[in-house]
Amino acid sequence: MRGTYGTVALGAIFGGLLFSGAQAQMKVSSFNGNVTDDELKSFNDFVATLKPGTSNKGNEWVQGHSGEQTKAMGLVYQIGEQKETLDNMIRFCDAVLSERNDLAKAPVGQYKVWTGGVDPCWPNDVTKTPIMTGGGEGDPVGHLASCSYLILKTKNLYNQKVAGGDPHKYGATYLDRAKTYLKQADTSMSKHILKRLLDLSNGNKMYFAKDSPYMGGKPVPWNQQMMFNYAFLNLVNAHKILNDNPTLAGKYKSILTASLDWFFHGGGVQTKKSKKGNPIYDWGYTMPRTTGEDNNHGALDVAGFARTYADGNYGITADQMKPFANTFVDVMTLGKKKYAGKVDGTSGSGHASSTDGIRSGWLFLAEFRPDAYESMMSADLAVGKTTKSADQFSRFLWAKHQRANTK
Repeated sequence: MRGTYGTVALGAIFGGLLFSGAQAQMKVSSFNGNVTDDELKSFNDFVATLKPGTSNKGNEWVQGHSGEQTKAMGLVYQIGEQKETLDNMIRFCDAVLSERNDLAKAPVGQYKVWTGGVDPCWPNDVTKTPIMTGGGEGDPVGHLASCSYLILKTKNLYNQKVAGGDPHKYGATYLDRAKTYLKQADTSMSKHILKRLLDLSNGNKMYFAKDSPYMGGKPVPWNQQMMFNYAFLNLVNAHKILNDNPTLAGKYKSILTASLDWFFHGGGVQTKKSKKGNPIYDWGYTMPRTTGEDNNHGALDVAGFARTYADGNYGITADQMKPFANTFVDVMTLGKKKYAGKVDGTSGSGHASSTDGIRSGWLFLAEFRPDAYESMMSADLAVGKTTKSADQFSRFLWAKHQRANTK
């Protein structure tokens, strides 16, 4: 990881939504300097009040409340390395695993999906026929793999009993829990995602299977590739620590690498110049489109690239990340608290509507445009004020942390 904490990968970042929460709220101590103990405590106090979703209905474990909150916990743990943060993440990961289609009892699970089997997956709508799956499958696997990796990085916890107990019999100790999460994440990959959902026959580029009822035979949109890459990245890192299956880890890494190469070197993005003369990017929602990605999905795209940049093992450089930041600052920022709905500076409707706030995925880019840091953070946050958005607050903390510690 690029920053203070050495090799810990940025395993849980993603653009996301703004959520309401319980009575506790997270509080900004300052925009500058190191992340404070009070900021970390306010985060931990807040997430301790949250309850995980009871199913993946409506993508609850993807861009829904539980998905974004889980990613936020993983990110904040990497900043502060406080056990309380990790324990709450484990609480959520226990829930998401228990709600997987093949493990959960009806009415949450036990559905035959489009493949004809009761697959290890998390469909977001079980009322339609056939029951479809898509890129959202990457996020629950990513949560499990990310939590596994973070536990495995914390060796002093290995033989301790998990603070919240073991209600699902996933392993009494932290090490046992990490191994269960990793094994089950691999199961979802081998028995659904790689077995049926994805077609990797074109140089490991991600397409949906031709017989998939969702976007069958088409390239996986960039934001959904980032969901799968969230899983692949953390699976690689977890297996690397255990050194238990280098062949499988190599397979995961090759798929992630192909995704990045497709975007940066295979025609996925156009490099242009802003009116200020800075290099900027323009890209589309999915190949073969190469222009006009919308603000909402763009935030998810950018957060995925930020995750792999921070990991430091996939060749993404600061010079490659800065045009994303220039795009947001020079092109999409139209004025004070006014942001374009598309990466080309135009706006439309729906996901492409202009906004008066910044979707949290874009906040990671402040690292590459320090001149815009305070204006980006103050768009939705204020010193001394509180928020109930775990994804936004966690990404602010990451940007603040990088600003204070990266030379």
